[in-house]
Amino acid sequence: MNFRSEDLADLRESVRGPVLEPGAEGYEEECATYNLTCALRPAVVVGATDASDVRTAVRFAARHGMPVAVKSAAHQIVSSAEGGLLITTRRMQGIVVDSQERLVRVEAGVRWRDVLPRTAESGLAPIVGSAPDVGVVGYLLGGGQSPLLGRSLGYAADHVRRLNMVTADGELREVTPQSEPDLFWAALGGKGNFGVVTEIEFEVFPVSRFYGGCIYFPGEHLAQVLKAWRAWLPTVGEDMTSSIGIQRLPDIPVLPEPLRGAFVVHLRIGYLGSAADGAELIEPLRAAAPVLIDLVGEKPFTAIGEIHMDPVDPMPYFDRSVCLEEFSEDTARALVELTGPESGCTLASVEIRALGGAFDREPAVPNAVSSRGLPYVVFGFAVGAPDQEESLRAGLKKVIDGLAPWAAGRNMVNFLSPDEATDAESVREVYGPERFERLTAVKKQYDPANAFRFNHNIIPA
Repeated sequence: MNFRSEDLADLRESVRGPVLEPGAEGYEEECATYNLTCALRPAVVVGATDASDVRTAVRFAARHGMPVAVKSAAHQIVSSAEGGLLITTRRMQGIVVDSQERLVRVEAGVRWRDVLPRTAESGLAPIVGSAPDVGVVGYLLGGGQSPLLGRSLGYAADHVRRLNMVTADGELREVTPQSEPDLFWAALGGKGNFGVVTEIEFEVFPVSRFYGGCIYFPGEHLAQVLKAWRAWLPTVGEDMTSSIGIQRLPDIPVLPEPLRGAFVVHLRIGYLGSAADGAELIEPLRAAAPVLIDLVGEKPFTAIGEIHMDPVDPMPYFDRSVCLEEFSEDTARALVELTGPESGCTLASVEIRALGGAFDREPAVPNAVSSRGLPYVVFGFAVGAPDQEESLRAGLKKVIDGLAPWAAGRNMVNFLSPDEATDAESVREVYGPERFERLTAVKKQYDPANAFRFNHNIIPA
């Protein structure tokens, strides 16, 4: 740390939000994360209340040679930010819905759960992901893969119109395809490597309901469900999105009796057509195996979280991900061997999401989203305390490495764990060489000292 106590006093005078050091009251709460194994330990935290606070914090960090980290909902923490300055954005809660233009503007601390009821008032829907509890800005900057609208409309980043961003020089920039075309391209997919987004504007769409939810099958029928799902996927259109989770659920009272402590196959369905058409379309899947619980039905768009039923409360976990070039009969067989009833797998969840459709198409305004054109993504999730770390990591490695014959080099940025893309070469692989080279050039222009490096870091060219 290259600052004195009087420097910190000046910083406190210059911002409206709190300025906290380790040991101070409120520091732990300000640094709290969703993944309890990923602690944040910055030298200073600034709880920003507006763009002016963010500018002041970034300029303070630059003067004192400190790298900068940013936290909103903290669902993806890559580094402890030790020795750095952390900007938290949870106090920045502005939301403006323009129903005539079908645009929404939100400040940096807003979560999707805050946006959904506001857009629903006008019969509109954002391209939100499987977990409405995550932050809007981080989700959009990493691409944004929706379990309902993505196959018909593409990545959420494809529909961003404007960003307000504080770059490493402390300047607040309005970033649009016209004003800052290179920065606009890089920020959408580059996930926090280029500055602190204080406000973002994106399109929303006239969708108010869907047919979907999830079906739980006993885990011993994994092979049959995967076989039916593989045969079914090519028969459905872009208005249907689906994924499968292979889950070993905890024995906790919040779960209904058939699921408590059970090994299950969790089929997820999101369909934009009518309930009658949806029921007919998924009949082959319902018939694939005995059903434990069927929660698929007609729902308001605000119930999109019921497709995946992602956990909401913070927990300790380790994770890995891989995108696949194909999901063949051999891939399915390998997945059963790695995660099925005879596998000895202890992971809480291994999910495979089918992409395709508009996820493959270039948007009207290009961006740096890394996973475009890849048909599947697999995400493994192991829950447990730090004293179980070695065995949990080994379990993740076995599953992800076991899918290596079908793995793509590129990956989905929002699913990357702290253990993935840890050096320049592996980050290059995530983005692909051509995209990576352009990203490093933009990084050199806007963050030549690599101040924003507590991430899956794009090093300046």
